[in-house]
Amino acid sequence: MKVGVTGHPGVGKTTLVKRVLAAVPLKAGGMITEEIRKCGYRVGFLLRDVATGKEGLLAHRHHCTGPEFGKYRICLQDLEEIGAAAIERAVVEAELIVIDEVGPMELQSPRFISAVEKALASQKHLLVTVHRASNHHLAYRIRHEVDQLIRLTKSNRDEKIREVIRLLSP
Repeated sequence: MKVGVTGHPGVGKTTLVKRVLAAVPLKAGGMITEEIRKCGYRVGFLLRDVATGKEGLLAHRHHCTGPEFGKYRICLQDLEEIGAAAIERAVVEAELIVIDEVGPMELQSPRFISAVEKALASQKHLLVTVHRASNHHLAYRIRHEVDQLIRLTKSNRDEKIREVIRLLSP
């Protein structure tokens, strides 16, 4: 089962992924991204390998040297060596591949794109969050090729979390 989740920023896509990971008894791998906040302001994004817990920076206002994206710089080395590597390993080792998220920052990395394409082509379960409006060919593919696309809103998120848990439970 391949499940895609999309919705506006801040609606709870990452929270959904974490709750599904806690509830579904499948060996999971892949990556999660989360905001980094200082004094109430977002200053960057952390990425975490689901299987190992290893962390790095996806993007930051002050600590990355990669391509600029709005007020952030993307940390391509961490994205590839932690994030893309976690997805590649999950394609081989996990029962559930988790990719949070396929968005404009992540799509700056050819290795990330390749890893996501491998995950889509695999026969494993997949839970992927995808930017709601990206015109990138990979975001478009995900939104149209997954078995189930969930459009998350603040009003339906609890119901949709339960639905995704049901879809991915053996």
